[in-house]
Amino acid sequence: MTSAASSSIIPPTVCLQGVHLTLDGPAGPVNILRGVDLTVPQGLALGVVGPSGSGKTTMIMIIAGLERVTAGKVAVAGTDYGTLDEDGLALFRRDNVGIVFQQFHLIPTMTALENVAVPLEFAGRKDAFDRAEAQLKRVGLGHRMEHYPGQLSGGEQQRVALARAFAVEPKILLADEPTGNLDGGTGQQIIELLFELHDHHNTTLVLITHDLKLAGRCDRVVQINDGLIAGEGLTKAAE
Repeated sequence: MTSAASSSIIPPTVCLQGVHLTLDGPAGPVNILRGVDLTVPQGLALGVVGPSGSGKTTMIMIIAGLERVTAGKVAVAGTDYGTLDEDGLALFRRDNVGIVFQQFHLIPTMTALENVAVPLEFAGRKDAFDRAEAQLKRVGLGHRMEHYPGQLSGGEQQRVALARAFAVEPKILLADEPTGNLDGGTGQQIIELLFELHDHHNTTLVLITHDLKLAGRCDRVVQINDGLIAGEGLTKAAE
């Protein structure tokens, strides 16, 4: 069988079909997502743009299995979320999904090394601390492993968050404005590191950003507006 034929039977990392999410609000039901269809192939970097409140973060929360859809189908790495209960979703997320937000969400009472080792320990990896150490060295923090989050700069904390997200070698990395709390120079360093790790691990990347230039570094860009995908296309990076 040729490599092309083999790749054709590999399921996409993300497949959303007719996804709706409606939440109850003070004035009645609020339609957050209104029929989203999205397919993201393995290893692709997808930029997601759109105005605030358009549904971008909600969409990646659904992809992460942190929010259940009202209607439609969600499949990630070939697994239909509709077949999983909450415990099953948590286990799947632990083994397959990495998440990086604006806020670093590090455990303040744990060192950088311990923060990165936590998901590996949950996954039952006996080499958790060895892998965590290697990942911290990869993000340039080999000299800061025993420091606590409060002793690290914002850029260093986000590097720890990236190391933690990639430590389990997830099939998909979801990044929601990962440089939103960083100055321009530090943010650029984090973005370079993010794409470097994405390439090294061949991880599918879904990146939310308000920066159209940054979105253009991805292979493909989708625009979300009012809970719908309003446009999509390949970028020069995909050529």
